[in-house]
Amino acid sequence: QLQLVESGGGLVQPGGSLRLSCAASRFTLDYYAIGWFRQAPGKEREGVSCISSSTGSTNYADSVKGRFTISRDNAKNTVYLQMNSLKPEDTAVYYCAARTAYYCSIVPLDFSSWGQGTQVTVSS
Repeated sequence: QLQLVESGGGLVQPGGSLRLSCAASRFTLDYYAIGWFRQAPGKEREGVSCISSSTGSTNYADSVKGRFTISRDNAKNTVYLQMNSLKPEDTAVYYCAARTAYYCSIVPLDFSSWGQGTQVTVSS
């Protein structure tokens, strides 16, 4: 069973920044495409960003392009999501997920292994 653990969430003011981490145990992240997703109360889970396993190519939802950056540190077996210029509408529980495929996807159904989530609240 793949295990993913998210961390780094919290309360931040609009315009602020947070960096989320997705750490893996019992497997090496190198061989997996990793996605970040979020779910706000009363809304469906939506894709935020992803990074492929091979080339490190990335993809972003239009709502976060230019503000969020995904990266991976294979030595630390961790994927990060740097979130800048945060807005109240970014408030959600953020999840990372892994899929055994090379290429990137931000479609939740493409992923089979999920972390427990970390809360991000953007409010003044």
